[in-house]
Amino acid sequence: GLVVTDLSLASIREIFEVRQALEEQAARLAARRGDTAVFQQLEIEFAAVNELLEHDDPVRHAYYGLVARLDDAIDTAVGNSYLAAALATLRTHLVRVRRLAVDDPARLSAAAAEHLLIVQAIAARDAELAAHATQVHLHQALRNIQKMAHLQTGLQSDLLNRASSTSGALPKGT
Repeated sequence: GLVVTDLSLASIREIFEVRQALEEQAARLAARRGDTAVFQQLEIEFAAVNELLEHDDPVRHAYYGLVARLDDAIDTAVGNSYLAAALATLRTHLVRVRRLAVDDPARLSAAAAEHLLIVQAIAARDAELAAHATQVHLHQALRNIQKMAHLQTGLQSDLLNRASSTSGALPKGT
């Protein structure tokens, strides 16, 4: 059966190390082998989403669908069934990681801009720029997750401290 466990920051870092290796190579191969028309269409869609993302909740939901379409386009473009299978396996772990990230409109807008750069590089057949844009996106995503985890840990500690300081506030004999 499926076993679900909490993810530590160390586990998330390990996932991102594998993600970086696989996704950078996939971006390179997609730029070399992919159908430029597919990525040009995705470029148009990412450019449009980026303008609306900060203001419109339904667009935010559609954004995740667009990212899934980008993933599918890259998987098809790499022309390597082993790499596509490894990426699919990795994405099952990313679902849990993404749940840890707060639905922050500013981060979503930044991620959309990063995805736009990746798509533009692939459409231009610039393999190294596609890999570099992917590396920047993954770096920023990991930084955001670490920041959110730190904030959540700080909030939990603050709540525990408040609870423990008020629990002893009752007068004796009550």
